[in-house]
Amino acid sequence: MNIVRLEDARTLPLWRRPTSLLFVMAMAMPIAFATWSALLNNFVIEVADFDGSDIGWLHTVREIPGFFAIGVIALIMFIREQVLGLVALIMLGAATAVTAEFPQMAGILTVTMLSSIGFHYYETVNQSLQLQWIDKKRAPQTLGWILSAGSGATLVVYLLIVASWDRLGLTYGTVYWLSGGFTAVVATICLLAYPQFEAPHPQVKKMVLRKRYWLYYALQFMSGARRQIFVVFAGFMMVEQFGFAVDDITKLFMVTLLINMFVAPLLGRLVQVFGERRALVFEYVGLCLVFFAYGGIYYFGWGVVLATALYIINHLFFSLALAIKTYFQKIADPQDIAPTAAVAFTINHIAAVFLPALLGYVWLQSPGLVFVMAAGMAIISLLLSLLIPRHPAPGHETVFQGRLLAAAE
Repeated sequence: MNIVRLEDARTLPLWRRPTSLLFVMAMAMPIAFATWSALLNNFVIEVADFDGSDIGWLHTVREIPGFFAIGVIALIMFIREQVLGLVALIMLGAATAVTAEFPQMAGILTVTMLSSIGFHYYETVNQSLQLQWIDKKRAPQTLGWILSAGSGATLVVYLLIVASWDRLGLTYGTVYWLSGGFTAVVATICLLAYPQFEAPHPQVKKMVLRKRYWLYYALQFMSGARRQIFVVFAGFMMVEQFGFAVDDITKLFMVTLLINMFVAPLLGRLVQVFGERRALVFEYVGLCLVFFAYGGIYYFGWGVVLATALYIINHLFFSLALAIKTYFQKIADPQDIAPTAAVAFTINHIAAVFLPALLGYVWLQSPGLVFVMAAGMAIISLLLSLLIPRHPAPGHETVFQGRLLAAAE
């Protein structure tokens, strides 16, 4: 095994450096995951005859591995984080590839569980590696560029689907096999072609729960709860309420990603200049308005143009969530990053385990109420974000510590 210290990686060719690997993984993962997401609502409605309750249960099953992301802590006792992340990415690609081979409820849930294990374990490790490998001073900007790279890869997928779905008479099976197989192959190449990078701070290999990280945990919990409503029901609404076909929903995703490609680096710069507190306040105020407007689509009969605009705007606000990562990077002990990333990912998915199934039943009675509840969650997140200090640091994790320090002086 070729192990290279992080400070020595600068001598490697550009394509073999740690940041380059992060970019490659960021572009490989959405090839499978974005394809799965783009086709999912049409696939389950047209092939498996899902209703709102069924889609809620599907996403509940999908989020169970996220709840158990804390298992990463046990795995990194035996497997290097970099290896674990790439193996999980291979698993995501392989499970995506066979999705259409199991068109019944039980089969879809099983394959979804397997792909979700790959996705969530990859994302847990990936977040940890990003915070370990990227310098704090450049983190917001670099994370913005990584988001942009992922958006670019996803855009290519959407372009191919839109251009070839009807023209070539593609089937769900063909597209899932091609996209999932591509991700698995790229991850395998990365596993073989890159050296193992050694960060300067050995990671604690046990569960870490620290009182001083409480605000970070709370922000993660609310982010997971709120995001689930959008991920599960916003796209489902476009198909169920407005009759979007596969190429329609893919065009919507494509426009969203195209805008994200250009905006994400700017948002990273915004976080770097104005700080995490102001960035998150801006995000949560915007999300409150967006979710209330989503409710208005059902309560006041607002049309498809507004729904499309809200979908795009919602995605742009979600890009600012990178500020939660950089906030934690500033307050964390370096050796806590890997175990805390796993703990935070589990916290992020506590609500995700039960919320989709529960809200699936609410959706059957009142779809608008689901989005009003999401607006309420955004308000709670806004209140939490106001507790972030202007310059977070160890010992200065919230505004309360700042006031205590000022009183002591």
